[in-house]
Amino acid sequence: MKLVVGLGNPGSEYRDTRHNVGFLVVDELARRWQVPDDWREKFSALQIKTLRGAEPVIIVKPLTFMNLSGQAVAGLAGFYKVEPAEVFVVTDEVALPVGRLRARRDGGAGGHNGLKSIIEHLGTPAFPRLRVGVGRGDSRRDLVDHVLGRFEAGERETVSAAVLRAADAAEMFVSEGIERVMNVFNAAEKQDSAE
Repeated sequence: MKLVVGLGNPGSEYRDTRHNVGFLVVDELARRWQVPDDWREKFSALQIKTLRGAEPVIIVKPLTFMNLSGQAVAGLAGFYKVEPAEVFVVTDEVALPVGRLRARRDGGAGGHNGLKSIIEHLGTPAFPRLRVGVGRGDSRRDLVDHVLGRFEAGERETVSAAVLRAADAAEMFVSEGIERVMNVFNAAEKQDSAE
């Protein structure tokens, strides 16, 4: 069984903000997989359980707000007996340009409070993650205001394409694992940036 977790903040006021790009990716998976719009709340998260081939997969949107995401992730992982290596977390990343993806097998939080919370609650940094670049924006602007802001008109097409690629990466994680995701998506991102 695998958990695919999109990080974000609940509530309509946060919809389509930079911090909620993980929610957008999970919503895209639900649309692609044509799962009924039957989100159930458990362990302070919305979840849908489905099958991808023979693999049970739970797609998750924590309702705890970003800084407490680990409570929901650890609760679900414990309940369903999912090892950290089978938990794929999709989140925003200000250190990456808008639309750029970076997959990792494990690692630190890199200043991201959602990842920090998950590391704390799982008791390990050894879970796969995909960071979706949302840019830093104007360095004079408060970072919190930036991540809680909506994408600008000129960024929306790039972000929409990144959400689709991130959903591709999540599907690949489910079927082929994190090594394949890193080989395919990190290499593609490097090639794109070199062009």
